[in-house]
Amino acid sequence: MKFGASMFMTDYSMAPGELAQALEERGFESLWAPEHSHIPLSRKSAPYVGGGELAKQYYDVMDPFVTLTAAAMATKTLLLGTGVCLVNQRDPIQTAKLVASIDQVSGGRFLFGIGVGWNQDEMENHGTVFETRAKLVRERIEAMKEIWTKSKAEYHGEFVNFDPMMTWPKPVQKPYPPIIVGGAFPYGARRAVRYGDGWIPLAGKVGPDSDVFATVPKFREMLKEAGRDPATCPISMFASPDDADTLKRYRDLGIARTSVSLPAAKADVVLPILDKWAGFMRQIGG
Repeated sequence: MKFGASMFMTDYSMAPGELAQALEERGFESLWAPEHSHIPLSRKSAPYVGGGELAKQYYDVMDPFVTLTAAAMATKTLLLGTGVCLVNQRDPIQTAKLVASIDQVSGGRFLFGIGVGWNQDEMENHGTVFETRAKLVRERIEAMKEIWTKSKAEYHGEFVNFDPMMTWPKPVQKPYPPIIVGGAFPYGARRAVRYGDGWIPLAGKVGPDSDVFATVPKFREMLKEAGRDPATCPISMFASPDDADTLKRYRDLGIARTSVSLPAAKADVVLPILDKWAGFMRQIGG
């Protein structure tokens, strides 16, 4: 099991390069950057899945492609992931170029974590219809796959439509960086089965009245029923607890990657947390 870390990188947190170097020095596998373009003051959508009010970091987070590029320039082996990119709020042609570009400048170290989003007001400001956001994301991912793999790409769907085009660069990773789909069980899991190269559930409950230990076997059965080898769609656990026994259970469950959610803070707060997790890595293996 590999270990990663995520942070809402802001103008008051550790700088991306500084954080990335600290992770690489301690043997972490990956750094993950979440995304919100903004947070509207209105609230049509359901309550925040984490409960309570949104933390300030949601309003303040920097663009993930910028922070991860800075992290890439400061490291040599650390993998760099969006955790997650809100594809429903991004143009697919431009996003395909961003993904290919960061994969190029990082030497093939990018992980494309994606989600359909939950904040209705935020996505509607981008012109996205809440009820059809999942199909929109699927079409945008399908269109990006065409762009990454074809010299003359075209796509014709309900929401995404373009005639043959040429655009470079293509990603270093072939056929493209892993598309790791975030979301709860069963809907996020179904999307991962349909077009993903991995699934990102949150630790603990990953669906109504379901925890990860119940849903992971169900997810693997879904893969088999779809004719897919479960090994082709590994699971990355986000927001993992700092509890060695639970982390060992994740390892024994076959979780490929576990990730700690770091506060948007400076080194004096963050580095002791990283040191604690480095101890888990030595204890558990990773």
